[in-house]
Amino acid sequence: MIELLVVVVVLVALWLAAGVRVINQYERGIIFRFGRALPTPREPGLTFIVPLADRLRKVNTQIVTLPVPAQDGITRDNVTVRVDAVVYFKVEDPWKALIEVQQYRFAVEQVAQTSLRNIIGKSELDDLLSNREQLNRGLELLIDSPALGWGIHIDRIEIKDVQLPESMKRSMSRQAEAERERRARIITADGEFAAAQRLADASAIMAETPGALQLRMLQTVVEVAAEKNSTLVMPFPVEMLRFFERAADALAGGSLKADQPGTDLEKPAE
Repeated sequence: MIELLVVVVVLVALWLAAGVRVINQYERGIIFRFGRALPTPREPGLTFIVPLADRLRKVNTQIVTLPVPAQDGITRDNVTVRVDAVVYFKVEDPWKALIEVQQYRFAVEQVAQTSLRNIIGKSELDDLLSNREQLNRGLELLIDSPALGWGIHIDRIEIKDVQLPESMKRSMSRQAEAERERRARIITADGEFAAAQRLADASAIMAETPGALQLRMLQTVVEVAAEKNSTLVMPFPVEMLRFFERAADALAGGSLKADQPGTDLEKPAE
């Protein structure tokens, strides 16, 4: 009798041990009892299932990084491109992820590929190259709509790379070079215009003050003569000749007055 009791106790212990399961912190457990899924997921930690009657399925609730294979498409402005992306999603409702869709990871990947091709066809090349944030939001909305019914939340989606044909790359290089040359010419023209405006203002000031032109010329002569490696031929102003002429006349007039007879004291005595 005691032996039978021991055997029963051992069998019960084995039966209980067979029903013990461990669920990790990042997982949730769904119990299928005789093929029917229990509505309440099991939380992390130790849990017990009924052996031979229950079957435990664990669902990972971490954020999953899913690369989307590169998709070939034609943009709205008839340019052939090859675009790849990456999707970040996580399971919010483990019950729906197991019941509502078969292999939710594969389903998300297929929806992402289809949505990416749709975005390529609706967008222009400039948008794919420079306006990716708006395209990422559009992709997220396209993928998130069916994923919500599967208990999956799309955290974010990013377009990784846009591959262009070699002919298009050369055309874009020529376009960028032409744009840079146009900007350089505009900047040069603006500088010449500003310099001409300054020269016009300076000439107006010199016209009002004739001496300023001579001072400027003398300053230029000083700057050129500082090098001491060239011969300078400078036209002499007519005003300076007139100045020297008046000075010479003044000196000649003074000497004539000195040669004339003076007062009566200079006369000889009678």
